[in-house]
Amino acid sequence: MCRVFISVVLLAVSWRANAADTMAFWDQPRRGANGFNETPPDDAWFRALRGYGANWVRLSFSKWKSARGGDFLSGSLDEYRALVPEDLATLRAALDRAHAAGLKVVVVPLELPGARWTQNNGGEFDDRLWSDRRYWQLSAAFWRDLARALRDHPAIAAYNLVNEPAPERYGGVEEHAAPETLQAWYRTVRGTERDLPAFYELLVSAIRAVDARTPIMLDAGWYAAADAWSYWPAAPSDMRLLFAYHMYEPWAATSAPNMKRDRPFRYPGEVPFGRGTARWNGASIEGYLQLPVDWARRHGVPANRLVASEFGCMRQWPDCARYLEDVLSALEADGVHWAFYSFRENWDGMDYELGTEKLPWQYWEAVEQGRPYELKRGPNKLFEPILRRLR
Repeated sequence: MCRVFISVVLLAVSWRANAADTMAFWDQPRRGANGFNETPPDDAWFRALRGYGANWVRLSFSKWKSARGGDFLSGSLDEYRALVPEDLATLRAALDRAHAAGLKVVVVPLELPGARWTQNNGGEFDDRLWSDRRYWQLSAAFWRDLARALRDHPAIAAYNLVNEPAPERYGGVEEHAAPETLQAWYRTVRGTERDLPAFYELLVSAIRAVDARTPIMLDAGWYAAADAWSYWPAAPSDMRLLFAYHMYEPWAATSAPNMKRDRPFRYPGEVPFGRGTARWNGASIEGYLQLPVDWARRHGVPANRLVASEFGCMRQWPDCARYLEDVLSALEADGVHWAFYSFRENWDGMDYELGTEKLPWQYWEAVEQGRPYELKRGPNKLFEPILRRLR
């Protein structure tokens, strides 16, 4: 009995020490990647990422298949009741592998109750979370349960509450609207179901009821756009928060649809943005990425609490390497944390280890036949801007 008691005490002390150090992990710039795979990454995946020099990974489980056939981990995003134990065990096993490889993990769902990920929802944007407050309560219950389940895991570096929220989409304000326009819009929706700061406050409170220590990462609105922090009137009072944004702008040039144009948009160059077009080059990227830094400075948030948690471009886009170089140069100058998108995902569009060439026909044949096929991976000119900063 005495031995059992001592073991429990030592475990509790170990957890407290780990928890106390978790925020300190973010005191210096961290460099990592995103893992949004359709299946849980194996040991080799985590070891390979760590081998390049990454020290953290933003890991999503929302594409994984549930042991019970519903939505992974939540059981049902229509009516959340409790975590699925078998799915939780799968997630914890992935965290174990990350820890063994020496990586910290930020867990991030792509979906929450009432907000199913568009690709899991027949291509339709699920707006229920932003129009029915009942789903706020279900999301808070989900995160309370998940935080309670993961608070003792040594791999956890933060909880990222949801990937790319967009309460603004059907809320009557345009993407990339001017700051004063966004601020005026927020005054009209404050206190309603589209109030993202209030939604986050509810979830943070639910987590803090069971886990007072683990950092919490908040994505900006409008799909985590770097200019969407501008309407927030203040930073939340919790001192263990991280503020995240993504960088794919100008989306019309960096994304897959551009590759199908007869004349794809180039970089540097004039590209559609907001209501019109804009000239994009190293200076404009630097200026755009300065927006969240300026917001943070106005509200007393240090740069080491800002996270560029996704950025990237289509690997076969001829200007991708130059774009990555300019984005990374700006992020490094700002002194923020970053994670590139993505590392060895099932989708090859932004898999920079593959370089700029098309995948061989033998690969697609193997996919059709359900056979494994080892792709040639490794350092190359496209991957170099990232690798140079990971090392």
